[in-house]
Amino acid sequence: MSNDDLFKNVKDELEWDPKLKNASIAVAVDDGVVTLRGNVGTFREKREARAAVSKIQGVKQVDDELQVRLPGLKPRGDVELRTDVLQALMLDSHVPETIDVSVADGYVTLSGTAEWKYERDEAAFVASNVKGVVGIWDNVELTGAPPATDDVEHSIAKAMERNAKLDAKDIKVETADRTVTLKGTVRSWAEHDEAIDAAWAAPGVLEVKDHLLVSY
Repeated sequence: MSNDDLFKNVKDELEWDPKLKNASIAVAVDDGVVTLRGNVGTFREKREARAAVSKIQGVKQVDDELQVRLPGLKPRGDVELRTDVLQALMLDSHVPETIDVSVADGYVTLSGTAEWKYERDEAAFVASNVKGVVGIWDNVELTGAPPATDDVEHSIAKAMERNAKLDAKDIKVETADRTVTLKGTVRSWAEHDEAIDAAWAAPGVLEVKDHLLVSY
């Protein structure tokens, strides 16, 4: 796909996504590498813009240089913002009580522990929705128990095979010391993300090393 065609597809997708209607995003494309610059109103929009572009056919990499700007609003105080983030986390049943929050100049740092990656991801997602958050540092440590089965590689491979959104025949799964390494090729970033999610879903996994290549 030419740079011009990919540029048009990226711009069309950003304009199509209703969650980004008020964003001011400039796009540059170079051989499959898409750079996003400009301003968005919330950190959630920043995340959504990157996700929207990543799923487009032909995108190899997304360089996110977007800045969070609160149009017409003064930056919120750190104490007030921390209170709101903590309240939002407490109301979400997927976020464990072991996750804590600190705030400095609108940047939220998540700390503490979680047993599963999805719990850590949920905390970051919830925090990104709070008005006034301009960035998130995720320092939550995973502490899940060791896997109950010795055949983690087989379990992950079978999970990938069951996934209708994923062609797993060219993916190799390796495990060592509660770390999963994925190698091989996938057809799109959507497949890439499905494979990563499948690896993280295995009990006791503390790290996933991504060596997958997206081959169009």
